[in-house]
Amino acid sequence: MTSAQSPAANPGFGLGLRTEHYLDFLDAPQRVDWLEILSDNYLVPGGKPLVMLDQIRANYPIVMHGVALSIGAADGPDRSYLGALAALAKRVEPLWISDHLCWSGVHGRVLHDLYPLPYTEAALAVVVRNVQIAQEILQRPLVLENVSSYVSFHASEMSEWEFIREVCQRTGCRLLLDVNNIYVSSVNHGFDPHAFLDGIPADRVQQIHLAGHTDHGDHIVDTHDHPVADPVWALYARALARFGSVATMIERDDHIPPLAELVAELDQARAIAAKAESASRRELAESCA
Repeated sequence: MTSAQSPAANPGFGLGLRTEHYLDFLDAPQRVDWLEILSDNYLVPGGKPLVMLDQIRANYPIVMHGVALSIGAADGPDRSYLGALAALAKRVEPLWISDHLCWSGVHGRVLHDLYPLPYTEAALAVVVRNVQIAQEILQRPLVLENVSSYVSFHASEMSEWEFIREVCQRTGCRLLLDVNNIYVSSVNHGFDPHAFLDGIPADRVQQIHLAGHTDHGDHIVDTHDHPVADPVWALYARALARFGSVATMIERDDHIPPLAELVAELDQARAIAAKAESASRRELAESCA
């Protein structure tokens, strides 16, 4: 499965489903269009997680998002893990399945972190091979997320966005553009985040992540435990100006607030998107005048 396919339709604005909010979603309709689950939390034979998920997904479209595919691993993706993902997808019927453009394990051992890749032709060949394997087993285009990083490789032969563009062109995969990760890495490595956005193939962007981070002054850590920061909101507006309407969600993995606070933050994304769409329509009208 290497031919490029257009991204799926935009389902609107979503949140990451967390256990703290199970009852909120079951008790009453929420102002949330769709939910993203952490796939690895539901690769179980039964129990409360799957019971809750089955009930919640009856009312909300679901996206599957994983952290252990290790698409950049030299020894290739774990086929039993891919089989478990495929089985979960059959049960959940997700809009799409995503994971990270990184490596997260070696020799069958999951290291529980998202490690960056050197941006070389050799690494690119490994990723392309692994994406093709994953797409054949999952029988759908894979959606890959750019990760935040704190080290760079002297061996790199291209920029991150050039590497991403090549992966897309060679595999037909789609992109989960994490705007917070772009900002975090741009500060840590000193590149222009707008150049990153401009280098991304616009027709491949399936989804956008927004999240908070921790600013340590000389470096930033992607912690997902704060509200979205103002510079990330500004970069999100810039992304929408380039990519148009894209499915957007907010991630919060620690210091998780009441659901109402996250929905209010999601409304900020809605407002920025509405403003971007209005500006786009105005520009189109002026160009046709």
